[in-house]
Amino acid sequence: MRTIYLIRHGRPDVPLQARLCIGRTDLPLGAPGRMQACLLAQELDGRAVTAVFSSPLRRTRETAAFLSPEPIVKNGLEEISVGDWEGLDFSEIARRWPALYAARGSDPATPIPNAEDAAHAQARFLAAVEAALAASRGDIAIVAHMAVNQALLCHAAGRPPHAGREFPFPHGAYCVLTYDGAYHIARPPALPEKPLTPRLAERLLDAADPGERVKAHCRAVAREALRIAGALPRPPDRELLAAAALLHDAARGERRHAETGAAWLRLLGYDDAAALVAQHHDFTGGTLDAAALLFLADKCVQEDRRVSLEARFQASRAACRDSAALRAHEARRRTALALKEQVNSICGGEVVL
Repeated sequence: MRTIYLIRHGRPDVPLQARLCIGRTDLPLGAPGRMQACLLAQELDGRAVTAVFSSPLRRTRETAAFLSPEPIVKNGLEEISVGDWEGLDFSEIARRWPALYAARGSDPATPIPNAEDAAHAQARFLAAVEAALAASRGDIAIVAHMAVNQALLCHAAGRPPHAGREFPFPHGAYCVLTYDGAYHIARPPALPEKPLTPRLAERLLDAADPGERVKAHCRAVAREALRIAGALPRPPDRELLAAAALLHDAARGERRHAETGAAWLRLLGYDDAAALVAQHHDFTGGTLDAAALLFLADKCVQEDRRVSLEARFQASRAACRDSAALRAHEARRRTALALKEQVNSICGGEVVL
């Protein structure tokens, strides 16, 4: 009996809000996709995987590189071709092919113009998996794509090739199959379930790769957040605070980076950390909780140095380009000063400068 870890690549480099029909378009991973690949590597670490096979498309090869230093590219594992719908937003597809789009909503066997037939895609994918099994021993991992992965699951479950919707398979998910001449589903597709520790947060930050200066800032904010928390008589969850602090600027450089970074963490399944990251730039709560401490620690660190709040806000004020930005900056300054007073009053000393 052999085990196959069947993996869907991480999210490709497309906007989070985009709903694109992507088959053979050769996209790289985006930052959240690299974080998903990092999580998959942590999930499979220690499993007796003898070989990692990948589709030729870039998003799968980049995912597989997190799992093995020498992934094996195998033709036939690539995604189904979606023909005339390739690369289009689903809203545009619905506008240009309204009847066909509606028909596929109720019957996924309805063909897309010039697309690969589901039965053909299933057959060539199964042939590629069989070739990977024949070329290896023991347990293997296969990094491929949603539709073809679903086609294999349909085959294992005795369902028709176009019934893939019965097996939801999100980006960065994996399932487990056993093989004894036939395929058996041992674990349906699901995301990795690794607790978010500071150690894992460090690895996710490296995978997101926002740049060395940003990573140094994140580490300094994590140290400052833990220092402030350690002075309080009843600190919040220190592991969660440290992990969120390490990842708070993972999306720096993106528009509305706090909200974007929080959305990335929700994709990974870390809703608690996402709630803290979402508030690190603008905190509107009144409780001295983990979100407040992350906001405050971020305002106590300039680049990777601990500074006074006034020094930090004086330096950041120069970046305000209009009156609205100045008002928002002043609101953040007042919030930070109020939190400083709370911390110092509780601790009976100048914990926050």
